[in-house]
Amino acid sequence: MRFAPIALLFLALPAFADEGMWTFNRPPLAQMAERYKFKPDEKWLEHVRLASVRFNSGGSGSFVSSSGLVLTNHHVGADCINKLGRKEANLIEDGFHAAAQKDEPRCPDLELNVLAAITEVTPDVKGVEKPGMSAAEVNKAQKQKMTELEQACAKATGDRCDVVTLYQGAAFDLYRYHKYTDVRLVFAPEGQIAFFGGDEDNFTYPRFDYDMALFRVYDKDQPLKPQHFLKWLKKPLHDGEMVFTSGNPGNTSRLLTAAQLETLRDLTLAYRHEDLTRMRKVLQDYMARGDDYERQAHTPLFGVENALKAITGYLTGLRDETLMARKRGEETTLVSPGFATIAKAQANFRTFFVPWYETENNTFGSKLFGIAKQLVRLSEEKQKPNDQRLREYRESNLNSLELALFSPAPIYPELEIAQLTSGLADFQRRMGAQDPTVVSVLAGKTPDARAKELVAGCGLLDVAVRKQLAADPKALAASTDAMIALARLLDPQARQLRKRFEDEVEGQVKGAQAQIQAARNAKGTADTYPDATFTLRLSFGKIAGYEENGQQVPPWTTFGGLFAKTNAAKGAHPWNLPKKWQAASGKLKPQTPMNLATTNDIIGGNSGSPVLNRAGELVGLIFDGNIQSLAGNFGYDERYNRAISVAAPALLEALDTVYGAHDLVKELTAK
Repeated sequence: MRFAPIALLFLALPAFADEGMWTFNRPPLAQMAERYKFKPDEKWLEHVRLASVRFNSGGSGSFVSSSGLVLTNHHVGADCINKLGRKEANLIEDGFHAAAQKDEPRCPDLELNVLAAITEVTPDVKGVEKPGMSAAEVNKAQKQKMTELEQACAKATGDRCDVVTLYQGAAFDLYRYHKYTDVRLVFAPEGQIAFFGGDEDNFTYPRFDYDMALFRVYDKDQPLKPQHFLKWLKKPLHDGEMVFTSGNPGNTSRLLTAAQLETLRDLTLAYRHEDLTRMRKVLQDYMARGDDYERQAHTPLFGVENALKAITGYLTGLRDETLMARKRGEETTLVSPGFATIAKAQANFRTFFVPWYETENNTFGSKLFGIAKQLVRLSEEKQKPNDQRLREYRESNLNSLELALFSPAPIYPELEIAQLTSGLADFQRRMGAQDPTVVSVLAGKTPDARAKELVAGCGLLDVAVRKQLAADPKALAASTDAMIALARLLDPQARQLRKRFEDEVEGQVKGAQAQIQAARNAKGTADTYPDATFTLRLSFGKIAGYEENGQQVPPWTTFGGLFAKTNAAKGAHPWNLPKKWQAASGKLKPQTPMNLATTNDIIGGNSGSPVLNRAGELVGLIFDGNIQSLAGNFGYDERYNRAISVAAPALLEALDTVYGAHDLVKELTAK
């Protein structure tokens, strides 16, 4: 299938496009009123904000019952679903439905966040800058102030508090979250229907996925009773109807300069694409060993393939000179010394990118080494004053960090060896076999032999060992654990390169972006929404199909279309249906909308976001975008960009008819 070139999607944008991932404290009220004759009030915005949920592992969700039910995607919840499975019970493949609340198993390391309040703190953070300070000194002082504000907030409220950097450093907001860590699995369909069509259909449309899952939040061992939760759609869907999404888009690059985009194109994304391609092969080979190996690697492979397809789309756009030429053209009309400063910083970054990437940002694909690296850093950072620590080790973030660090979720030694072998071989290739760091890491062995030695000599599979080392700096310093020793070996160089990046690149860019934003403001062309930061955003749009290759693509698909597609494929994988769906083929209403296309502006991280109508009712559940939406990292075009969701009518009907989950349907539709 042919698609419009991604870079061309940014040209000739409509005058009133449904563009924007808006912060809840700066909603686009005038734009919504002008285009759709609807302006949500403060009560509406507060209700949606407090009903929205962030999955700290990556993704979004929403409260959908008065007893703490949270609706999200199967693929957002897959990490927990997979960790709760075992050799005798493959929950990803077979699905799960708790017979009663007492049977709802707890996720080992899942944290959910609800955004309780936003406070602008730009004057506080920017006020630390003093005359004569270098960019590196300003960056350090700002981070110290951010940590101070977060700690004061956390101490006063008991909540999670994060200072969020907006407009690449031109503005700062303090986000306060209610945090929930007792989260239990309630329902998940079979993986085959959640990801119907597999990687072949990923980021395409029309789609026929039932990508949903239900969790329940508990507080003090009792189901949470949220004051704000979403009610179900009461009326049929209408083409052209105004809809909203409320979710946590991960990151976008719309405000980056041409020089920054070139770094993404040539280095950051290119290296990540290589890593993902390599990791996919490792996981595929591992899964081929047998059924239990397939269970262990299923969720990691899904994540790798999803990310690989997305990054391939990003690189396609960045390698099209049309986009880069447009960016450079914009920069010639917006006069600011910030562009030259950023270009110089990016040129400098290229000189040390490889060792920075390979030491500071690399775990060689190993969970055990990632844990060891965290333990070594945590031990050293906790001995410093709070405002002198690396940002991720500040007091206000430690509970979230330790939740993941001390997770009892299974780690599979054979999978560790396979991934570590590949990661070490790539480390050797990129850094060079004679590089002193490589020689030290491999210790005279092949990547395969070294990986086996490291895993065999590691005791971090035991959570009790991790906790003991985290609590006793002397024990950690004296530890002979193979992974701890490797982390200690790499940490000095990694820290040095991190500091160089923060001083010579990050600090320079933040100051320069503030200058560029000031130039936009002065010219009257200021962006009205910041790039995404994996924080709660509101988007508005409408239910709408689109034209592709001269053909009109419908705004929604149906159950009838699902069965037609599987029949046309003669039930061949990945268009085969689970047995329960086959049995329900004559019971489901063929005209029921299944997947839904809307013009909402989304990106990765929005998965699991609710789609709402003006009444705040649940219309759908975001799970993907079409292939053109991958361009959303760099821009938006209403003609082609589509967010794809599971339609609300399909969610309920399949729960009732396919799975007989009458208890859940009753809870979800209770008045």
